[in-house]
Amino acid sequence: YPHRLNFYDVPPLFEVTLEEFEESAIDRLRILAEIESSYARNRSWSELKEVTEKLCKKYLPLHANKTALGKINPLEERKRDHLGHFVLRLAFCRSEELRRRFVTAEKTLFKLRYEEELREEKTEFVKSLNFGWVKVDVNERSSFEAELRALERADEREAPRVQEYVKVHWTKVPDLVAKRRVFLRGGFAYVHSRDVSNIVYHEFETGLQKALEHTAKMLPRMDEDTRLVPLLNNLSQGFIAGIPSEWSSAPLSGDEIRADMIDEMAKKHFPLCMRNLHECLTRDRHLKHFGRLQYGLFLKVLGLSIDEAVLFWRKSFSNITDDKFNKEYKYNIRHSYGLEGKRANYPAKSCQQILTTDKPGVGDCHGCPYRHFSPENLQSSLLTHYSLQGLGTTDLHEIMRTVKDGHYHVACTRVFEITHASKGVKKGDGIGDGESVTHPNQYAARSIELEKEQSQEGTVMAVD
Repeated sequence: YPHRLNFYDVPPLFEVTLEEFEESAIDRLRILAEIESSYARNRSWSELKEVTEKLCKKYLPLHANKTALGKINPLEERKRDHLGHFVLRLAFCRSEELRRRFVTAEKTLFKLRYEEELREEKTEFVKSLNFGWVKVDVNERSSFEAELRALERADEREAPRVQEYVKVHWTKVPDLVAKRRVFLRGGFAYVHSRDVSNIVYHEFETGLQKALEHTAKMLPRMDEDTRLVPLLNNLSQGFIAGIPSEWSSAPLSGDEIRADMIDEMAKKHFPLCMRNLHECLTRDRHLKHFGRLQYGLFLKVLGLSIDEAVLFWRKSFSNITDDKFNKEYKYNIRHSYGLEGKRANYPAKSCQQILTTDKPGVGDCHGCPYRHFSPENLQSSLLTHYSLQGLGTTDLHEIMRTVKDGHYHVACTRVFEITHASKGVKKGDGIGDGESVTHPNQYAARSIELEKEQSQEGTVMAVD
């Protein structure tokens, strides 16, 4: 790995554990999923760049040769980057839609890295690739002096140094041709050195598209591998709702949540999926199995103890006898807390799991309202639950457009921003550092945290 940048022409040929195989892909997918969310949220290039750089430092650091010298071994970072890319190729090659979304996100990540690369290392990287371009010599430049001068910006015309150009077949720079930023002659495009990056991006994109199509043809050979196929299937759903952290226990805030606090908390802090479940439970005095599972694990991770959970569900199921409750429901509540059966500590369901598993049927209340409600019901539900928190009819168009495009977690993130604007959350902030919602508990925990910060600021101001 002589360079930080990589065209991923050669597959990784080293051995890895199944755990490394999965972790490298998940960390890369966190970044690619947030890039796609950024496009859905209409972020500017600078905003997208800022959010992506933060995630890269956290999950996929990649140091340049100069910055890594004497401090860190860049080989391990580059091996991990290389492996993660190829694992995701296997996951996203299986349909034209997945391939398109993967190529867009990967090209954006490559472009961000290319822009940030040090000039000397960028030049060395480009020299190592064969793009089939020819540097325009002095004689040819003088032959087309007027035409080439027309490509220069005002500041470049006044610059003392001679401007440089390369000649390449016009099919390699279709976007520059469309923008009339090249001089065309005999099937070749004369490209200013400032625009050479467009050739690099186009080569990266077309190369990746061809590689994905080739991988798709080879993929059926892997169908019998029971270790990898379920993993790849799960990874391919990563663009639906991002990659969440696993929420299996409550954050250590020191504040105990009691059964009698849930109703008020639901109105102030819960995402729409959980508000809908709470409303159904309050109205019907009952929830079906998958509804109880989705809501019960959410409350458990929120910080509701087992004793308070039994009390909450018993009060909620007020139209049945104690005997029926103890026989039919209490065991399942204790089981979800890891106190019965195999005593596993079950995590709460992430947005991805809610969107892709246990599709709700008639009479069910679980699932994701942004995906499973009709457009009319969703708009009505949003106004019913969030109008008092600042969401108005003028906000619905943007939310419904995002839902229509299939970016359900982005719609939920936008609702969070709107309903927490009074607490200082601006458009594009997401739930913090620009990140999108990927888990109901993440939404609720951040909402509670913002309220605490606001109340603490109020206390400080009152003391002053």
